[in-house]
Amino acid sequence: MPDVRITALNVHPLKGARPIAVARADVAPEGLATGGVGDREWMVVDASGRFVTQRSHPRLALVGTAAADGVLTLTHGTSSLRLPPADATPSREVTVWRSHVRGFDAGDVAAAWIGAALDSDGLRIVRFDPAKPRRCNPDFVGDSGAHTRFADGYPILVIGEASLAELNGRLAARGHAPVPMDRFRPNVVVSELEAYGEDYVETLTLGSVVLRLVKPCTRCEVTTIDQASGARGDEPLSTLAGYRHHPRLRGLTFGVNAIVVRGAGSTLAVGADGVADFAF
Repeated sequence: MPDVRITALNVHPLKGARPIAVARADVAPEGLATGGVGDREWMVVDASGRFVTQRSHPRLALVGTAAADGVLTLTHGTSSLRLPPADATPSREVTVWRSHVRGFDAGDVAAAWIGAALDSDGLRIVRFDPAKPRRCNPDFVGDSGAHTRFADGYPILVIGEASLAELNGRLAARGHAPVPMDRFRPNVVVSELEAYGEDYVETLTLGSVVLRLVKPCTRCEVTTIDQASGARGDEPLSTLAGYRHHPRLRGLTFGVNAIVVRGAGSTLAVGADGVADFAF
C-alpha cells in the first residue's frame, strides 16, 4: 500500500464560497488552481475593505463557483456573474486578518450581485494583486519565502479521510449526524494515513510535487455551517472541543496547513499515490 493516496482535490476561487471539486489541479506557490483561476484569488470585502467569510455571512456557502480560461463564474440560485481577470482599475488596500494586501475591485455590477446574493449592503468583490505578495507567517514557514493569496494564512490545507471518519464515529456516539468533508474546506484529501496522521507528517511527496506541512489548522464556526443550506449548528466544534484542543495554538485543530516546496508548475491528480515523511 502507498503511504498516501489523493482522494479529492478542491479549489476555492472565491474565499468562503463553494469550492470546485477537480480531478486534476495545477500547483502554484500560492496554492492550487483550475481553469486559470487560483485558490482564494477572489474575495468579498465589506465597506472598510475587510475580508468577508461565512463566519459573518453564512449565505456565502450558497454561492457556486466555476472557472475556465481565467474567468471565474459565480452562481446563486438562477443568477450568475462572470468575473474576468482584466484589471480595469488600480488595486486598493484590503485586509485578511492582520495582513494588509491589495486587490483589484470587480466593479459596481459585481458589488450589486454579491450584495443581493448575501442580502447585505456595502460589499465588494476583489481579486488578489500579485504585485504585493502576501508572506506566510515565518514562525511556521521559516525563510522558505512561502506566500499565499486571500487564504486565512497558508496556500494548501491537507486532511486525511481517516480523521473525518474518527470524528464522525465520535459524533455518532453522542447521537449526532455525521458531517461531510466540505465542512473543513480542504484542498487535498488523502487516504491511507491513520486518523490524525497528518498531524505528524513533515512532507508529502506527490509525484513531482512536495508539500511541507507547517501548521495545524485551527477551526472556527464555519465548520458548524451546513454547506448545502447555509444553516448554522453546534457540531462538530462541540465534539472537537473534547479532544482536539491545541494548547500552543489555543484552538481546536483539524487538518494541517501546507506550503509548496517543490513542483510549482506541475499538477496533482485524484488517485495519485505519494510518500509521507513523518517528523519523528
